[in-house]
Amino acid sequence: MRTKILIRRMYLVCYDIAAVALSSYLALLLRFDLHPNQVPGHYLSVLWATVWISMLVTVAVFAAFRLYSSLWTYAGTTEMMYVVSACVVDALLNMVVILLNHREQAYPLPRSFYMLYGVFLLAFTICGRYSYRALRSVRGRLSGDRSIRKNVMLIGAGSAGSALIKEIVGSRMVNKNLVGVIDDDPGKQGTFIHGIRVIGTRDDIIRCAEELEVDEIMIALPSASAKEIKEIVDICKETGCELKRLPGIYQLVNGEVSISKLKDVDVNDLLGREPVCVDLDSIMGYVSGKVILVTGGGGSIGSELCRQIASHQPKQLIIVDIYENNAYSIQQELIRTYPDLDLVVLIASVRNTKRMDDIFAMYRPDIVYHAAAHKHVPLMEDSPNEAVKNNVLGTWKVVQAADKYHVKRFVMISTDKAVNPTNIMGATKRVCEMIIQTYNNRSETEFVAVRFGNVLGSNGSVIPLFKKQIEQGGPVTVTHPDIIRFFMTIPEAVSLVLQAGAYAKGGEIFVLDMGEPVKILDLAKNLILLSGHKPGEDIQIEFTGLRPGEKLYEEMLMEEEGLQNTENQLIHIGKPIELDEEKFLAQLQHLKDYVVEEPDDIRSYIQDIVPTYSIQNR
Repeated sequence: MRTKILIRRMYLVCYDIAAVALSSYLALLLRFDLHPNQVPGHYLSVLWATVWISMLVTVAVFAAFRLYSSLWTYAGTTEMMYVVSACVVDALLNMVVILLNHREQAYPLPRSFYMLYGVFLLAFTICGRYSYRALRSVRGRLSGDRSIRKNVMLIGAGSAGSALIKEIVGSRMVNKNLVGVIDDDPGKQGTFIHGIRVIGTRDDIIRCAEELEVDEIMIALPSASAKEIKEIVDICKETGCELKRLPGIYQLVNGEVSISKLKDVDVNDLLGREPVCVDLDSIMGYVSGKVILVTGGGGSIGSELCRQIASHQPKQLIIVDIYENNAYSIQQELIRTYPDLDLVVLIASVRNTKRMDDIFAMYRPDIVYHAAAHKHVPLMEDSPNEAVKNNVLGTWKVVQAADKYHVKRFVMISTDKAVNPTNIMGATKRVCEMIIQTYNNRSETEFVAVRFGNVLGSNGSVIPLFKKQIEQGGPVTVTHPDIIRFFMTIPEAVSLVLQAGAYAKGGEIFVLDMGEPVKILDLAKNLILLSGHKPGEDIQIEFTGLRPGEKLYEEMLMEEEGLQNTENQLIHIGKPIELDEEKFLAQLQHLKDYVVEEPDDIRSYIQDIVPTYSIQNR
């Protein structure tokens, strides 16, 4: 490798030496209208007497301006600046060398010679450095099997689009054929970017995709808002083309605009709202220097909680999970990302009273995030006793341990399904909220719950299921054409959970604003379209009927709960509902003994505790 670099540099040095000689002679010849016979002999004598010094000066100047160490295959504006600067400096030094060596002559060479020499040297230098790029571009266009090259349309004629065009056009490794660029700027219509024509605005996307037989559309709008991306994606998905987009403007800042940075457009881009941004640095002081325990730390929500907590210097992070594969995965990730983190990973069930007691006694956590739970509605309908054991009794045992060992703050992850529940999972989570409320009134620990809806991409959620069904050729199954859900991404939900923990004073049920609800049928159609297929033609959609315990829509508040705002407009506080705590604790004690008998009527027992629970016919 070093030999190849040395050979390339020697080639450039030899080329530059020849360029100095040729530039010097052409500059003098041009002064006399390209008639060699008219050039005075004393001018030629001066020229050949000093050209060897000029060659040495040029090599030194070019080396100082990195013209022998730059990677010209990917040269851009910066390298061009170096070339121009080097040639200007060299021309000035060349003039000084000639005048100093021939001080006895007023004008050893014509005054125009020095400027012409600089111009010719610049031209030869640019030609020598950039000719390889031109050859590479031509070779990139001609290489590959043209019969299998994808026709690509690019959206965005800005800096990101320009960078992608250069890479596609010039690379032999990218087997794509750019057929045109779309941009809404009227001033760019009909213009060319690196040889590729701007063929229209967003209104022309569907027409151009059909006329030019486009296979793939790339969206290079890193600074566009979520709303604008949604509008463009809504148009593009009607073409049936594959869609890819550049994730964000940081790709431009970091100089990472490339084909490898493109990602498939996914359903997140169709939510049509800006991501929820929380300034965690300003509110995460309450975890810094503290011992933090996360139950269910290997799950979708729990693992993201661990990531964000780990980034804010806790004294110690303890992950508790019953599933060893999940626990191992987040453990290895955190070890790689935060090598200095004091991390403890424990395999344990929240249903084991002695195990929970031992963990709390040994590690004495300051803050607990309780994310361990069974959450899959249809599975829990088939195993209701397990939902009670894990969700209710597991939460109760962790709460008792937190109270016993004087945990400062306890944050439980709840769900919108706890509101007027129609399934056992939601009903058990409502019981958990009642446990939190009761113990907050009896303990030094600040107990709070955070309630939110569906999380995009979480384990067991609808999006991974749809993607798998599409990969298998369909059909995509939707329970009901009118079913709607609230959606939020995992990082959004977790960042709001952490902020809610900062607001906690004890006893609150925090309700996260999930934005506008989304129809599941629309999600299914959009995912099919974004995969390059047509719903109802390439991929069928089948309606399977509402599953046991499933509602058409979810609610975030019960009628009895008021709504109080916080500093964050996306986090609200539901007013706790009055309950008979003594009666409730007696019911819990009886439930603890009753559920282990695997009764058939556990739903009815839970309904006595949660009157808003509506048992559905199964």
